[in-house]
Amino acid sequence: MLDNGQKREKLVEVSDLKMHFPIYAGLFRKHVGDVKAVDGVSFDIFDGETLGLVGESGCGKSTCGRAVLRLYDITSGSVKIGGREIGATPQGDLRKMRPTMQMVFQDPQASLNPRMTVEGIIGEPLSEHTDLDRKGKLAKVHELMDAVGLNRAFSSRYPHEFSGGQRQRIGIARALALNPKFIVCDEPIAALDVSIQAQVVNLLEDLQKKLGLTYLFISHDLSMVRHIADRVAVMYLGKIVEVSPRDALYSDPLHPYTKALLSAVPEPDPDVTTDDRVILQGDVPSPSNPPKGCNFCTRCPAVMDICHENEPEFREVSPGRFVACHHHNETTN
Repeated sequence: MLDNGQKREKLVEVSDLKMHFPIYAGLFRKHVGDVKAVDGVSFDIFDGETLGLVGESGCGKSTCGRAVLRLYDITSGSVKIGGREIGATPQGDLRKMRPTMQMVFQDPQASLNPRMTVEGIIGEPLSEHTDLDRKGKLAKVHELMDAVGLNRAFSSRYPHEFSGGQRQRIGIARALALNPKFIVCDEPIAALDVSIQAQVVNLLEDLQKKLGLTYLFISHDLSMVRHIADRVAVMYLGKIVEVSPRDALYSDPLHPYTKALLSAVPEPDPDVTTDDRVILQGDVPSPSNPPKGCNFCTRCPAVMDICHENEPEFREVSPGRFVACHHHNETTN
């Protein structure tokens, strides 16, 4: 976690990021529209902190994380990591920057090559980006396995010989191989048993403290985000609707969607009744045809006429708290 007493420097700066996927139809494959998976997202991540990115399935969280790392060629916008603009950098030129930014994928089974041993999987980045000989690579692989809690004697085994939690530890070790500064964790615990989830999250926290890592932690598990994140960004239909320090967001959410999202978190105490639960009506609109005005206007329990006409400005309403809602816009109050 970020020490509030230390000087905060921005490591990741994302401005008006858009990731649109074209839709083609007809015999001549005519361009008839776009899926606006990420539509004008802006946020910063400070050095050494964890920014949680939350939202329901299909809102664009994973696409946003991949676009930030330039695993996709973005439609428009700016992405800076360590002060270097990578948004418009050709993929070939990004190769030299790859060691500084890595990703832990959601499904550890699908993200590991079943034909490679653990030594080969963790050592592959070392083969691509370093000049280490085989002995040096093996020593580094063993060091990384020790760091993530894997028995180095298992380095010659294949992914199918490990449990889900162990496979995710292999993925984390691979991400750490080149000493990155920034790691995107794309729902790293979603495919794991509940009993294993806490172990993986605690491992990520320990590695962050030890190595000074910066995380973008993508998840739909609000309880786990509350545990690991310093700040939280809430995403709905391709846009970020609220960014806030963790404690402030969970105690006093500003955006109606954030309130509904938090009210859906199960209460572990059976004696506590939740009378303030917000039940949203209707379905999430299609990202290829979002509504006019505010994206949330078709489901918002506090909707106003202006919400159907004008898109709310994403603005800072109090120190460190940003929200895109007409209820917090000075021009409508």
